[in-house]
Amino acid sequence: MELVDSFAAAVSGITPGQTVMVSGFGSAGQPVELLEALADRGIGGLTIISNNAGNGDGGIARLIALGLVDHVVCSFPRQSDSWHFDEAYRAGRIRLTVVPQGNLAERIRAAGAGIPAFYTPTGYGTLLAEGKETRSFDGRWHVLETALHADVALVKAHRADARGNLVYRKTARNFGPVMAAAARTTIVQVDEVLPPGGIDPEHVVTPGIFVDRVVAARTKAA
Repeated sequence: MELVDSFAAAVSGITPGQTVMVSGFGSAGQPVELLEALADRGIGGLTIISNNAGNGDGGIARLIALGLVDHVVCSFPRQSDSWHFDEAYRAGRIRLTVVPQGNLAERIRAAGAGIPAFYTPTGYGTLLAEGKETRSFDGRWHVLETALHADVALVKAHRADARGNLVYRKTARNFGPVMAAAARTTIVQVDEVLPPGGIDPEHVVTPGIFVDRVVAARTKAA
């Protein structure tokens, strides 16, 4: 695990055309500073996997406004302040794949667990199931959904220790743990980094083995 001293350094390895998972449920748990640093780099052709398609003018919304996102995979693309996505989609500048929220979480979890695909009843008989394999189990029809991988996961956690073990703050935990396990490279912003042993092992949510890079607002000396 690498501890870096700036958000710009944290996202420096992201390249055009990559698939990027972004944690958060609305603004809760969204790694806003990492997203702003990515927007400042001007890296384009991105596929963003997130719960929604951005809020207001910052974070994911700013990436879309700058024309850096080609494809969004999410559960909630439209809300009262998703005007940048709405404009880009209506203009044909961005592609959208809608995934029911439970399916989204499970597809990401499956990627981290090494499960290539699974059956779910969610979406059967709707447009979301078109072109997908279906099968009946105990008299109920299911749709085959595949695991959802990414090149990079941008995650916000509450604290990390010097080995990259993470804990989250309440509901800000949301998609962070499953995304950290599903990406080839996981970059995490935290409020603070503690020395080894600073987090009780029984409280660790994401083990450091899933974390590649951490950037913190502040660091406590070992």
